[in-house]
Parts: sequence; C-alpha cells; structure tokens
Amino acid sequence: MDRPTSPRRDPRKEPRKDTRASRLDQPRDTKRQLIRRPQLDSDTFGNFAENFARFMGTARFLLYMTGFVVVWLAWNWLAPDRLRFDAFPFIFLTLMLSLQASYAAPLILLAQNRQEDRDRVIAEQDRTANSRAHADMEFLAREMASIRMALGEVATRDYVRSELRSLLADLEEQRARDEDRHEDDEDLRPDPPRG
Repeated sequence: MDRPTSPRRDPRKEPRKDTRASRLDQPRDTKRQLIRRPQLDSDTFGNFAENFARFMGTARFLLYMTGFVVVWLAWNWLAPDRLRFDAFPFIFLTLMLSLQASYAAPLILLAQNRQEDRDRVIAEQDRTANSRAHADMEFLAREMASIRMALGEVATRDYVRSELRSLLADLEEQRARDEDRHEDDEDLRPDPPRG
C-alpha cells in the first residue's frame, strides 16, 4: 500500500504560538481570584450617590443634622457623668462628623460626574438638533428664493387684475366708439320710402 505523504510543514509560515505562559521571567495570568470581589452595578451605585447628594442638599438634611448635633451636645453636656459617652471637647462627635464628610464628598463628586456626563450628552443632542434646524432653515431659505425667482416670471394676482382692468377700459372705449359710429351711420342713412 502506498501511503500518501504529507507535505512538510514550514515552521516560518505557521502562526506563532503564545510562548508567554511558558516563560519564567513573566508572571502567569491567573483568572481565578482568591478573594471574590463583590460585583456592583455602576448604575445602581451611581443612582444611590445621586439620591444621597440630592438629599444632602435639602433643608431636611440640614435640620436632621442640626438636630443630631444638638441632641449629641445636650446629652453629653447635661446628662449625668456616668451616662455621658463623649466628654467636653466632643472628640467622638468630631470623628463622626469627619467620617460622614469623608463618605459624603466622594458620593457628591460621583453624582456631579454623572450629571456632567448627562449634560454632555444633552449638549451634544442639542448641538445635533441645532445643526439639523440650521440646515432645514437654509434649505427653506433656498426654496423661498427659488419660489420668488419663479414668481418673478409668473403673473401675479395684482398684475392680472391690472391687465383685466386695462382690457375692460379698452373694451369700454371700443364699445363707446362703436356706438358712436352706429349712431352716426343711422343718421347718414336715407329715410326709407313711405308708401
């Protein structure tokens, strides 16, 4: 039996295999993570940040925060010594307010960035709509100019009326002349014999 011979392969013409995994001087790409990171939907978190920032900008938040601070100060100032949990310089209150501010600032910045992105998209849509409207207005202006040029060659209503009036005046003059001739002709005719 004759075996078909396979053509010899030329290693220069074959596609190169990725030798990166077999190299010792480069780290391996690991796809498996030892600790799973929580998967957060950026839109959900962004909506939360916007709602939080929106709430922080209201009078209600200021009243709640003022009430919280007043109650904190009153409790730690007026309560018996054994029930106080934050002494006079109110270090724990300062820490709580700093913690609240440290969380609020990035959330507010995130909300502002999202609003800036929305504003950019809206501005682009407005720019597109304005360019379309501008193109439409230019087209309509060209159409109006062409209609005006075409109307310059077409008889207008006022022109037709003036022409009809002049024709009517000419016809009335012609009829008046014809009546005058007719009367003159009747005067020149001899009287028919009476008989």
